Amino acid sequence: MLGTPEPTRSSAMRILYFFVAVVMLLFQICPGYAQGPPPDLSDTLACRAKGQSYCIFGPCPPTFSVSGNCHGGMNCCTKTVA
Repeated sequence: MLGTPEPTRSSAMRILYFFVAVVMLLFQICPGYAQGPPPDLSDTLACRAKGQSYCIFGPCPPTFSVSGNCHGGMNCCTKTVA
């Protein structure tokens, strides 16, 4: 056989792995995420922007105080300064 050699199984697998990685990368880049967060999460983002605060269901831990509301009826708990 004087033509070009057939690709070996290992080079074919490398190409397959490369295409799988490219497809996975394309699925991660979704156009919906480029528009910013949905409007119902704005209060949660505002809670986290306060610094040392987070959203939680139920009462805040002893060293935290309620400083607002988050989506879904959660409390925004902020660290109290002692």
